[in-house]
Amino acid sequence: MNAPTSHPPKKLRRQYTNSDYPMVVLKFEDGHEIKIYQKTGKLFDAWSGETIKIMAVYDPTSKDWELVEARKSDAFEAAAD
Repeated sequence: MNAPTSHPPKKLRRQYTNSDYPMVVLKFEDGHEIKIYQKTGKLFDAWSGETIKIMAVYDPTSKDWELVEARKSDAFEAAAD
């Protein structure tokens, strides 16, 4: 009897625009971070189902960041082609 094969997660191209905070940091499950300054946006790749934390940064010299939201990668806006 064969075990069911699991499919690797799908890689997604997503985007995020920061219109509310001086800076946000997107924190990914693998530990990498993306900084996005106010009134700008960025495209990024993420795995389907990955949880990404959106952290508001009011003082860039401090590591005292505020968790705005933890969102699944599938819930971010798809990147425009």
